[in-house]
Amino acid sequence: MTQSSIASLAFKGLLTFWLSLVVFFPVAAGAQQASPSLPLLFDSRERLAKPDLSSLVRLRFLTSVDFPPFNFTDQNGKLSGFNVDLARDICNELEIADKCEIQALPFADLAEALAASQGDAVIAGLAVTPDLRGKFTFSRPYLMLPARFARNGKAEIKGDTAAALAGKPVGVVKSTVHEAMLAAYFPAIKAVPFDNKEALLTALKDGKVDAAFADALQLSFWVSSQASAKCCSLFDGPYPSEQFLGEGMTIMLRRNDAILTAALDHALAALSRSGRLQEIYLRYFPNGLY
Repeated sequence: MTQSSIASLAFKGLLTFWLSLVVFFPVAAGAQQASPSLPLLFDSRERLAKPDLSSLVRLRFLTSVDFPPFNFTDQNGKLSGFNVDLARDICNELEIADKCEIQALPFADLAEALAASQGDAVIAGLAVTPDLRGKFTFSRPYLMLPARFARNGKAEIKGDTAAALAGKPVGVVKSTVHEAMLAAYFPAIKAVPFDNKEALLTALKDGKVDAAFADALQLSFWVSSQASAKCCSLFDGPYPSEQFLGEGMTIMLRRNDAILTAALDHALAALSRSGRLQEIYLRYFPNGLY
């Protein structure tokens, strides 16, 4: 069982990094500035039926505490994150908030706990794999995790699209899906491989490469952080790809829970249409992924 590729940074480092961004870049209530947009994954005209959950005794969401900013324990010891808030809003949308529970377990134990009926749904950034598809069912995606370019501000790049990077040195972490995606999507770019994300970002900051291609989440936080020293900015994109980056963020359920799966899809679609999903997104990704 694997977690989405954005969990490649050490947990403590990523949590500290993300919390520092909340301090430096707070999202003010009622702010008038333009907000980063969240692509709609549900057709606004689509109406998914709301199943009858009157016989439901309780809905137990399972998550973990090692995937910030999606699910983690905050500085006060409280279970927090995008997925945690989303689970609570799903329960409110389904009008079953009094029946909902959210429990954190070690990430490696989530699938086994769900199979053993120790919970009803896993919302923890699980990567959907063929093996899991054979054992469980999944909600429709509620968030895609694209790839992005980040460019050094001093690099001579004439243009504002990826075409301007043709022949330019662009860093990427070797032996990753992003390296394969860069080669497939942008063969004219001169890929420069690095051993890890830290080496890649250092090279970008120092101007040893003109741009970098990597996970949009990590790049969006990094370019806005003190670590980047305002050297760089996001460039072009976003670039989603189910082939290379997977199906996106989903909720995993037992295969025989068709009614609950339909209920979660209904709630996710309703939250998307109402803008509530966008509100949660902005709370945790104030600089945007897209």
